[in-house]
Amino acid sequence: MLKMFSTQITGLFRKIAEEEEYQIEDAARLLSQAPAGDGFIYILGTAEMKGIAFEAVYGLEPLRYTKIISDPHLAAVSAADRVLLLSRFSTDEEAVRLAFLLAEKGVPFVSICSVLDEDDPGQLATLADVHINLHLTKGLLPDDEGNRYGFPSAMAALFIYHALKFTIDEIMAEYL
Repeated sequence: MLKMFSTQITGLFRKIAEEEEYQIEDAARLLSQAPAGDGFIYILGTAEMKGIAFEAVYGLEPLRYTKIISDPHLAAVSAADRVLLLSRFSTDEEAVRLAFLLAEKGVPFVSICSVLDEDDPGQLATLADVHINLHLTKGLLPDDEGNRYGFPSAMAALFIYHALKFTIDEIMAEYL
């Protein structure tokens, strides 16, 4: 099972790297605007995606100029700031509500989540200034009854986060 999971997760990472390369670059440019000016990059995750915020702030190699924010503190975010909003799916009700609040305040933000229906990407992906698709709509491994399990959404989001961080660091090295 480990070999199958390893193969599947490698394929998912490859798909993200190939299909989301330009969105990752655009997102890094957008997020870099905050520290290049007078703002901060705020990270807001729902459910398991809160772990990516902790990696960004408390990990061994933190993303500079980044803070974790929660819903009650969104009032403190200004147009000089940028937000990275993460959820499992683009239809996540809490994330969509937060996206509306950010859009209403005129705060540019990046969303990272899976789009369940390409014909209807969901409000979160539509409201975001830049959207990065996790490409994870079902579990990676089949079971004996034809179901699927092994849904590593946080792993996929962490992969994207690191790609963003590397790109942001490169951009900021030119300004500092």
